[in-house]
Order: sequence, then C-alpha cells, then structure tokens
Amino acid sequence: MIKINRCVLALCLFSLMNTAATAQDNRYAIVACKQTKIKPEWQKVISTLKEKYPNAVEIIWNEKVEESLAELKSLHPRYTCFVAQPEEANRAFVASVHQLTRSYDEDPYCDTLWGILTGYDAENARRIAQERSPLIIHQVSSGTEIALSMCEEGVWYDELVMHKTVRKTKGDIITGRGPGDTTLALANTLTDGDSQLFVTSGHATERQWQIGFRYKNGFFQSKAGQMLGAPTTGDPFRIHSTTPKVYMAVGNCLMGNINGPDSMALAWMNDVGMRQMLGYTVLTWYGYGGWGVLDYFVEQPGRYSLTEAFHANHHALIHRINRYFPSLDGIPLEAGSRSLPNVEPTTMGVKDGLTAFDSRGLLWDRDVVAFYGDPGWEARMSEQPRAYEQTLRHEQNLYTFQVRPLRGTESFEPINTNGSQRGGRPIIEFLPNRLKNVEILSGHDLNPVVTDDFILIPTQQMKRSDKVFTVSFQAELAD
Repeated sequence: MIKINRCVLALCLFSLMNTAATAQDNRYAIVACKQTKIKPEWQKVISTLKEKYPNAVEIIWNEKVEESLAELKSLHPRYTCFVAQPEEANRAFVASVHQLTRSYDEDPYCDTLWGILTGYDAENARRIAQERSPLIIHQVSSGTEIALSMCEEGVWYDELVMHKTVRKTKGDIITGRGPGDTTLALANTLTDGDSQLFVTSGHATERQWQIGFRYKNGFFQSKAGQMLGAPTTGDPFRIHSTTPKVYMAVGNCLMGNINGPDSMALAWMNDVGMRQMLGYTVLTWYGYGGWGVLDYFVEQPGRYSLTEAFHANHHALIHRINRYFPSLDGIPLEAGSRSLPNVEPTTMGVKDGLTAFDSRGLLWDRDVVAFYGDPGWEARMSEQPRAYEQTLRHEQNLYTFQVRPLRGTESFEPINTNGSQRGGRPIIEFLPNRLKNVEILSGHDLNPVVTDDFILIPTQQMKRSDKVFTVSFQAELAD
C-alpha cells in the first residue's frame, strides 16, 4: 500500500486551488520613462525583465512617473519595477515612487512590492535584472552591531569601540580584538569572504562612508562606478566583487541618494555585486525607516525576503502615523523638507510614550528611503530559530491568522537595540492573494489591520504574554 503524507497532500491541494488566483495576483509591472525605453541599451534591460517575467506588463510615462498611476491602478500588480537611468533615479524620484505606490487603492499603505532598477550604466542594470537564482544568506558582515544570534554565521566590527569585533562561527559567538582600522577587514568580507549581506551605519555622504563613528577609522569611497577603500595609513585600494549580495545602509545619511555618476549607491551596485540595496536619500536623524528593516529581515530570519522586509517596515511606519498622528495622513512633502509640522500624538500615542518629536521623525522618514533592485528577485536569510511563529490558514472565505510565542514572555521583546527606533514593530503577514470585502470576526482586542494584501497586528497587547494570539476574518478574492 502506498502511504500518502497528509501534509504534503494538503499542500498540493492548496496549491492547485490557488494557482489561478496566485497567477493573477502576482502580476509584475515594468514602469519606465519613454526617454529610457527608446535607448537601445536600456531597452535591453527592460527586455531582460520581460524574459524573466513573461507575463509582465510594460507601462511607459513621458514627463512624470505619476502618469503611470491609472494603468497601475487597473493592473494592481504585486510587484512594480521602476526602470530608471541613474540621472532619473534621484531623491525626488524616490519620493515620487513612494507616494505613487501608496495610491493604487484607497487605503493609506503601499499597494505593491516595488523597487527601482538602475545602475551605474545600462549594463550594470542588466546584470542586476539577469539575476534569477534566489539568494539564501548564510553569512553576514557589518560595520555596526547586529543580532548575530539570528544569523547562521557572520562578523561585525564596532563603529563605537575601537578594536571590538564580534564573530559567529558554527554556532559560537565570540567577542575579540580586531584591528583599529577596519577598512581592509570589512572590504575582505566583501571580496575574499563569503558575506552575502552587508550592513552599515555611521556618517556618510553620497561619495563616502566614514567607518568609525566615535573613533578615527578609514573610509569607503566611490568614483565613477568603482568602490575604493581608504585606510588611515597606506594607499587606497579597489574593492571589487561580482558575487551576488544585498546591502542595508540602515543608519547612514545619504547613502541611497544618487546625485551623479560618482554616487556610492552606483558603486555598490556596479563594483561590489549588490543586487538589492536600501538607503536614505537624505540626512537621517530619526531612523525608523532604515533601522527597522533589521527587525524584520535579520531578526526574523527566513520569514521575509529583503523586498518584503523593506515594505513590512514601511507598512509599520504608515500604521504608526495613522494610529498616533492621524492628522498627518496624506500630507505630501518634498523629500528632505525642513518644514515639518509639530503634531501632538493621540491619547493612545501619549500612553505609548510618543511625542511631537515622533510626528516629525515619522514624516521625515516616510518617503526618503530608497530600495534599489528587482523587487521580484528573492534574497532571504537562512532559517534560524525565531522568537515567535505566525501562520495563516484559510478554508474557502474564512481566514485564521495565529501568532505563537516561542520564547515565553520575552517573545515580543527587541532582540537587538543598536541604532535608532528599534523594536516594537507590528506583526506583518503578506497575503498570498489580494482580497476584498474583508470582515474581521475575532481578535478585535488586538487592533488588527487587514488590507487587501497584508495583515498587521500591533504587539502592544502581546508583550510579556506567552499565549497564542488569533485573528479570524472572512474575505473574498479580489478581481
């Protein structure tokens, strides 16, 4: 007798039942300016994406990217890739993409998983577009403290304390003494080592990263699409690698701002193998939009792709604005505007310790963190034991979402607090298909938000509890 694994059978049936809906819901849009499309070298970039995503829909705009909104609303793609020449992909363009992608429907949240595909030149962008194999991150390196307990292997060099180095190898985390100038050591993790994720913070401009924050250290510098290491003593040296990686400039000022061919962002993508990266296009002082991506990506290893982690953190930011500072909803600001309103939080916000300072910070961060790369390409941390698990099950139109603590009453506490605005992020679950006519049936006390494409649950009610939390709702598949 042939025995059939019930779990496998259930998964197969679930897959068959949802194939049509998933195919419809995972639509991919390629958005580009007419002046970009007519250039043969950039048309190759678009063609590479269309080969990779055969059902992708191409949307062309003339003067402003906002011209694509009507078609995007109609299509409502799961992924939106904005193909842009480097001179197009400036700070204002990043802000416009943020605002545009929150406008596909009526809710205040981003309505698609987006990325800006650019590069030092069209060939660089095409290399990024060609990447097909998912990246599973086994090794991490960083110029600032990160939660190595949630990584398979890795190393970080302290930007605050000279010589401090923390390394994880084969499960053991060891604090040791490293070099006073870490320029070469960090560069080697990218060129000679096996690092697949690079994380940085500290002072930066569009042309350099200052490695040490509280002590004298070297620099990474960019020039004409190349990355150079400039140690405190000795000659500058080239930092070059072609192996696929991803980069999170979670706390650096201006690292994501492309303002000319010498920009750091272009060198990271062109010379160091970064297939996806995120970074601020302005000075950063609040930090919610950058540091929080670590909370989702590194500290919940394997749960989210980098694309999803970036958008989960943005959903968290928009939710925070709407929950505590509803009068700020929809206020358009030029990226990096100094004219920020001072808004006192709601009563609930005061209870949770927020002030008018937070209103300014959240609005500052809302539209200024860039995400570069193909949003449909997947980079994901290798699976590690997580602090809690979350599961979504559904039968016909009934959906049940559960969150199960795995570390007792500490399950929803921050794992690492280095940086700014760490911890306290809501639970996010991306839905496999777009939904409509959502009606929450239970779990109202958790203040859940169920949109057409994700579920969000604040963690305030979960802290210091070890019980299983459940939200159930009914909904229909969107057209």
